[in-house]
Amino acid sequence: MPLALSRTQDDKGRVQWTLFGGSEQGPARGFWKSFYTSPGRERPPDEALAFVRRLLGTVYDEPAAKLTDLRAAGFRILPEEKPLLDFWGEGPLPAWTKPYILSSGEPVSDITYLLTFRPFGQLPPAVREAYLAGRLHLLPCPGSLVFWGPPGYLKLQHELPMATQIPLLHSLVRHEGPNGIRIPQSGWLHEPRPGQPEPGDFHGPLRNTYRRTHRWGRVHRDENELAIGGHEDKLMHVLFSTAGDDMGLYGKPMARNAQLWSHDLRLILDGPNATPDDIRKAVQLMHEGGLFGYRFQFPAMRVGRHEVYWHRPLVAYMSPALDRAIVLHNSPAGYCTAYRADKPNLARPVEMWPNVLKRTLHTAAIELFCHAQDLRPHLTVRNLRKLLDTHHLLGGKPLPYSLARQLLTLSKKETLEDWLHGLVARASDRERGCWFVEELRRLIASPVPPLHGIATRGASEGTAKGRKGGPASLTLEQTARRSFEVAYWKTIAFLAESKYLTKNNADCVRDMVSQAAVAHHHRDLEALGDYLLDYYTRAVKKARMTGKALVGDLPFTWRTDFNFSLFGGWLNNQEGHTHERDLILVIPGRDRKRAVIMSDHYDTAYMEDHFSKEHGGTGARVAAAGADDNYSATAAMMLAAPIFLKLSRQGKLACDIWLVHLTGEEFPADCLGARHLCQRLVEGTLKMRLRDGRLHDLSKTRVQGVYVADMIAHNN
Repeated sequence: MPLALSRTQDDKGRVQWTLFGGSEQGPARGFWKSFYTSPGRERPPDEALAFVRRLLGTVYDEPAAKLTDLRAAGFRILPEEKPLLDFWGEGPLPAWTKPYILSSGEPVSDITYLLTFRPFGQLPPAVREAYLAGRLHLLPCPGSLVFWGPPGYLKLQHELPMATQIPLLHSLVRHEGPNGIRIPQSGWLHEPRPGQPEPGDFHGPLRNTYRRTHRWGRVHRDENELAIGGHEDKLMHVLFSTAGDDMGLYGKPMARNAQLWSHDLRLILDGPNATPDDIRKAVQLMHEGGLFGYRFQFPAMRVGRHEVYWHRPLVAYMSPALDRAIVLHNSPAGYCTAYRADKPNLARPVEMWPNVLKRTLHTAAIELFCHAQDLRPHLTVRNLRKLLDTHHLLGGKPLPYSLARQLLTLSKKETLEDWLHGLVARASDRERGCWFVEELRRLIASPVPPLHGIATRGASEGTAKGRKGGPASLTLEQTARRSFEVAYWKTIAFLAESKYLTKNNADCVRDMVSQAAVAHHHRDLEALGDYLLDYYTRAVKKARMTGKALVGDLPFTWRTDFNFSLFGGWLNNQEGHTHERDLILVIPGRDRKRAVIMSDHYDTAYMEDHFSKEHGGTGARVAAAGADDNYSATAAMMLAAPIFLKLSRQGKLACDIWLVHLTGEEFPADCLGARHLCQRLVEGTLKMRLRDGRLHDLSKTRVQGVYVADMIAHNN
């Protein structure tokens, strides 16, 4: 059966192959398109015939000699007649199929294996009889085609184009672990009300709860958060509720990531494309009670305006000996489709064919080290992949020795040389392991010797200061002083512990517990922002750069799909009493058409120990002082500003430097300022507001790099 797969990103930043369900292009196209490399260009026939022989030999224990002549072995193909949807048609079959097409009047007794995607009810009566009697094998199993037949989802497809993916998805349980395919939760939700529909066996799995995950979960990137344990929330609350107890500290309504339909398969909400009014109507309808179908939906991988799906045939069989399903690897690879994300036309997709890379070192890394005994699962393979991928991204140039070490996840005291030396012992094949390490060494440049041959701390890792022939530092003389260090720590202390207390964008939270826990009931982000802008204005004046370096902000209003009136900061935005803003200092370089951004965030998070009742908290949302998260970064940028301004006046900056203090990184704003900045950059509409209220257009400047500083004093 063909699966609809795409890549999605989870709340930990992990990008995974994700199952969207059965192929919306129908049960046959993913298989037959596998035998092409582009429109009208077929793969070599021998590849297809080899697959058929391997399939019959593996699943049915047919001897290779018998399968030399597939026709004599009883293999036939029966094309479709009339697909359930017009665009599901198989199209012209590849040329290799011609000798095996079942001809009219051919006796069923000559057939042992029949490859067909016709629904069982549309097969010739003699074929159905032979199959039920066990005299004929159907490929694929007719039961696997049932996922493309439910009439209700064929009807729903007119309102929700990808609805035919859903029946297969319903048969599976949610999976969020980093190893394996991500499977979003789907099923049916029952809200009991008098006179409303009750659950029935024909609908599918009843799943009324959902386990929230979030990027603050205390799990390793290689762990499955769902397997660790946690609390299941009522699904209606997960989708729509903005009550403080329902959201907790890190949750928000997830209706945007869900599609919902009624018991009679009529669309209620297409979350990814919904308007706020659509969401309000869905809330009202579902509060009336009844039975509702749903699936969680996360954005598929994008190429420009298009979403891309891979229609990959799943070829598997039930092994009687092992009593479990076995996937037949090296099967047909399927093909890809791309649709306009805002207006998918399933009948006219952009079609593409996967080109599976055959990279010798990547393959060897998996084969040699996938079973290595690591502290974390597959750590060695991940380290190797980082080296190989970075080497490729650098155009095949040797990796600088120090960069190679920094890419690796190792204990702090373990050197690159120690790690390389130990690879051979961890390889499953020592001889191939020696070869692999030698090839890997060719990708890494030799360590740069320290100045005058004098070894310094870290010299073996290529990190000693003052290399021969290296560029002179422009800033080290000014930062490698005790006075700079003292100023740095004092700046952190001032930002964290002075009069600026309520520094979360949602402040002040309006529930009684939070109100009682704060020293005052107004938000300090506005005053803190003014302080930072005043600081930069003075620095610009002192550097004699007034009129050249620009100080200002990037204002915007906090808009949401839901009513978050619990949060005073949000409410004041809606009522026009305040707004959000990123802060910016533009320092000119020689090339004014290019810029590098150095950014932090100047809001702080709510303290979990004050909030969590499980850890002695009271449920109060109180903003943290933020010494490390994130005034360690804010202080660094503040102290960097005079240095960069001096370099600018001396003409030593090759391009502009933008120091940007982002707002709203923490929950519940959740990267609000970063999203606003990125949107304006992508749309080409970025304008900063100067201190006198005038607007200055930055949209013509190309941002060539971004340095994001967050918790930079952590573990340092």
